[in-house]
Amino acid sequence: MTQTVQELFPVGTPVRVIQTTKRRVDSYEAESVGLVQAWEDRPTGSWYAHGKNDKLWLKRLKLKKADGEITLLVIDDTTTIAKLESASA
Repeated sequence: MTQTVQELFPVGTPVRVIQTTKRRVDSYEAESVGLVQAWEDRPTGSWYAHGKNDKLWLKRLKLKKADGEITLLVIDDTTTIAKLESASA
């Protein structure tokens, strides 16, 4: 049985999230570190996506960083998530 990302990284888990954006000649990586606050499936608002209720639904991760900042990340195929020993690592 395959576990879902929510089961692998439940609320309260310290994680490092690396998101890769592929560009024409290279790629760019953005890193976020913090505690998992919530997992959400939310629509994009795109009317042409032809998904549930004619919206494209994306998985989002709400992350609380060490300085208290709350970040909402869209999780896709280019996202890497790793468990950490602590959120400040």
